[in-house]
Amino acid sequence: MKNKSSEASEVVILERCWVVEFKSKTDVSIILKFQSGEPDLYIEAASKPDCEAWAVALGEANSEGLRNKIQQLRRLIMEIKEERASEEAHQFLPSSQVDSLGEPQFTSIQRIANEPKLEFSLACKGLVAATRDRKLNTFIQVSVVHPAEHILTRYSSTEIVEGTRDPLFLTGVTFPPEYPIYEETKIKLTVYDVKDKSQDTVRTSVLPDHKEPRADVGRSFLGCATFRVGDLVKSKEQQLTLTLRTSDGGKTVGTIEVNLVKMGEFEDGEMDHITTDAQDQKFLCFLPLKSCSCGFLSATCAHNTENLERMTDRRAKEECALVRECTAPEGLSGKDNLPSLNAVLKNPICKLYRFPTSDNKWMRIREQMAETTLSFHVPKELINLHIKEDMRRNQELKDLGELAPHWDNMRKSVIAHCDQMLSMYQDTLAELGKHTGSSFKSSCSKGEKTLEFIPINLHLQRMHVHSPRLKDALYDVITVGAPAAHFQGFKNGGLRKLLSKFEAERRNTGYQCIYYSPENTAKAKEVLSNINHLQPLISSHADLLLNSASQHSPDSLKNSLKMLSEKTELFVHAFKDQLVRSALLALYTARPGCVLKKPAVPRSSAEESDDLKHQDHSSQIKRQDSIPHHSEYDEEEWDRVWANVGKSLNCVIAMVDRLLEKDNSSKTKEGESDPSAADCKVLHAGGDWYEQLYPLVITLKDCMGEVVTRAKQSMAFVLLQELACGLPQCLMLTLRRDIVFSQALAGLVCGFIIKLHTSLHDQGFLQQLHTVGLLVQYEGLLSTYSEEAGMLEDMAVGISDLQKVMFKVIEAKSEDFLPIITGRREHYVIEVQLPAKMFELLPQEIKEGKLLRMYPVLFNVGINEQQTLAERFGDTTLQENINQENLELLKEYYNLFTEKMPPDCLPHFQEQNDLKGLLENLHQNIQAKRRKNVEIMWLAATICRKLNGVRFTCCKSAKDRTSMSVTLEQCSILRDEHQLHKDFFIRALDCMRSRQTQGALNESDDPETGCLTDNKPTSRHFYPVALLLVSSHLLVVWLILSLALLLAKYQ
Repeated sequence: MKNKSSEASEVVILERCWVVEFKSKTDVSIILKFQSGEPDLYIEAASKPDCEAWAVALGEANSEGLRNKIQQLRRLIMEIKEERASEEAHQFLPSSQVDSLGEPQFTSIQRIANEPKLEFSLACKGLVAATRDRKLNTFIQVSVVHPAEHILTRYSSTEIVEGTRDPLFLTGVTFPPEYPIYEETKIKLTVYDVKDKSQDTVRTSVLPDHKEPRADVGRSFLGCATFRVGDLVKSKEQQLTLTLRTSDGGKTVGTIEVNLVKMGEFEDGEMDHITTDAQDQKFLCFLPLKSCSCGFLSATCAHNTENLERMTDRRAKEECALVRECTAPEGLSGKDNLPSLNAVLKNPICKLYRFPTSDNKWMRIREQMAETTLSFHVPKELINLHIKEDMRRNQELKDLGELAPHWDNMRKSVIAHCDQMLSMYQDTLAELGKHTGSSFKSSCSKGEKTLEFIPINLHLQRMHVHSPRLKDALYDVITVGAPAAHFQGFKNGGLRKLLSKFEAERRNTGYQCIYYSPENTAKAKEVLSNINHLQPLISSHADLLLNSASQHSPDSLKNSLKMLSEKTELFVHAFKDQLVRSALLALYTARPGCVLKKPAVPRSSAEESDDLKHQDHSSQIKRQDSIPHHSEYDEEEWDRVWANVGKSLNCVIAMVDRLLEKDNSSKTKEGESDPSAADCKVLHAGGDWYEQLYPLVITLKDCMGEVVTRAKQSMAFVLLQELACGLPQCLMLTLRRDIVFSQALAGLVCGFIIKLHTSLHDQGFLQQLHTVGLLVQYEGLLSTYSEEAGMLEDMAVGISDLQKVMFKVIEAKSEDFLPIITGRREHYVIEVQLPAKMFELLPQEIKEGKLLRMYPVLFNVGINEQQTLAERFGDTTLQENINQENLELLKEYYNLFTEKMPPDCLPHFQEQNDLKGLLENLHQNIQAKRRKNVEIMWLAATICRKLNGVRFTCCKSAKDRTSMSVTLEQCSILRDEHQLHKDFFIRALDCMRSRQTQGALNESDDPETGCLTDNKPTSRHFYPVALLLVSSHLLVVWLILSLALLLAKYQ
């Protein structure tokens, strides 16, 4: 013993003694009592906390405790030596014996396919604190000892339960199907008492796996227990009661109960305990300072909770509850569903909860977050299509032929710029092909050029509920960062503003080029697409017709002629548009030697149809005498060329009819019938069918080739005008739109595939899918302030472009189940592949290849502090216009739904008047223009689920605001649909929002880890933003003080 500044005056041997601490809050004395009968030793500390610390230190420092620790270490050393000896002996075995003995040493756990391997819940009883008067705030850290590696790896943690020595944890432990866990695997459960909750929540996730937390981080070690997985699985009651002991293994500090969980079974017996103690047990769950994309809330956005939780009041009042996403039959999760779904989803992260219901029963909830391979697959497929389309366009521009110097220079400039953009697409595709690692893009990478086509944090958030009311319910939400061109920046706004500005500038380009409206440009692209699609089909059907004629097969000849007629009629009708006629005239004027007295500027279709028939081209077009080889433009020439295709087809049809008629007559009676074919001259009545059809088919191909050449050149000239009028802005806008569309499409494909898999047994949904289409509702949480306004503009255009996407379900012919993308810009078809057994469940219309329409709608409500600034000092017109426009789209879908679907198609919902009332309520809320009106989000989400739609939730990076919205929606569903106990709503919400329950994530699992630095402030707000809602004066003060602190920091 000694004073602070003196030498040691006495030495006390702590052997066979115990510590007695006074219970008084004011007494700071400790008594050491010895079994030998020596006098008691009184020790006085400076303060009560020091007294408690001394009591713990003295209790652990006695010689008996040290002996126990030494014995425990010796046992561990012996176990390690035995294991190493067995491994060394194993190495001397022949390879054949090694192969035969290597696999059986670990016994795998047999579980249902696609279900977690192991799930269990935890509870403690009779915990002993270091000081008896202390109320414990406990949580359990779960670690795994793999039998092959003998390395302790932290896996997860429970929530923190405050104020009880018998905590019952609502958060369980779940191991996903691919996790390497066996019966020989050991699981270590460590119980901690949390003193400083805020520090502990932050530090839990950043400690190395092999290190225990320091004592100064705000928590203290209580005890630990270890069990084998096989003991839990094979136990009769599927329950283990373990003794918690201190680190030296000598002192018992309580017990811990481990209960094996199966989603199909319900717990009884403990409900009374937890309900009775609900008031005594306080639940604490502190949010992390930075969240990852797994759906966990960030403390930096905690001030937004008030805005979102206003929805809960509305949800409690609504009698119309949210209905489950899918009630799946037993076969849904079978082996047939695994290959195609596993091709899309990967790296699932699971969390398990058990919550009490209002009728004193338990329900179990499994929350799953999974990445999707489509984050990279869809953008790469799209970029590949863009490259092919742009290469084809460049070649069509080169094939325009000889042009006047002005137009030729323009063409050269356009091709040069297009080649640069084409090279950029090719470089991007090459870089994406090199990408390895995670299958999603974290928010840290949103500004990287090579990843600009990839969506941010695209994940599936699934909640699987097993409750007494609904035994198997799934609720899916796709979370993704707002589709936006982050690398391009938002200095000049987003696509919505940029496209409007660009279109206005194009109208004023003057004499340099001819202005074509966006509708005409889109029509030109459609005509070119039809040409490229139909011409090879017609040629192949014509060859099949000749092949049938050579085989003298009447039935085959009829079928071939039918297909040829259908495709040729589509081909002819594709050129009826007046745009082709006017573009041919404009192209003629661009040839060398043609001089116009009056420029030929395309007008509307109605004006052109009236004027072009009566105009005198001799007054508009004049040949230069120096180039006498040019002839006057004949407007009827195109009509003759176009009509020749139809006449040639009629000749083929007439000849086939004649041949079939002669064949029939020859079979019934002798003699010949010689019917005449109008407009067709036959060389001889008899002879071979092939010889008589061949010249007619060749004539048809020649006529079609001439039409294709002229139409291609005229439409390519229209595209030349579009590009020339806006270089280089036109190409940059196309690039930006491609980037945004790529991100939006990846999410849409993921949502469609997940919805299709979960609803394969829902005949009402499948009928709705091919009869009406699929509703896709996006919930936006972006503000209308600063850069986020530009993101919202990009997002609105990208989601609107999804209306031009069609889906088609096909039967998979191989083990590759990834979707196939075909088409061109503004018209894409996504072919979703299903295994044969799943494909047979589809209606006949879908199996026959009917295209399925999408109806995307976006409703945005800004909820963060930037939206406060926008509403007070900025402009919210953009948000109001977007919500109003998409409300009309939603009403259009509802009207189609009521017209085409029977009244009883939605058995789970109330009458359709309920839907009508919700739409009217949504309309009123949008018109009300209230600040941060979260009612809009609640109503839109409810309508979407009622109409069997797919739900998306988006914010800037799909982290903070998105996770807040998703968890609130999930808890509201549990309350409204599954009777979650009203006293546990906040506890359930906190459990789902806590990163503490997920435990320590590796850097590879947490996409945001690489973005954090030790010098980064713990919060990006200097003052609570909730105070800013009180008065605008406080807002001004906040801005001034924040600016002053920033200047002081960086000076």
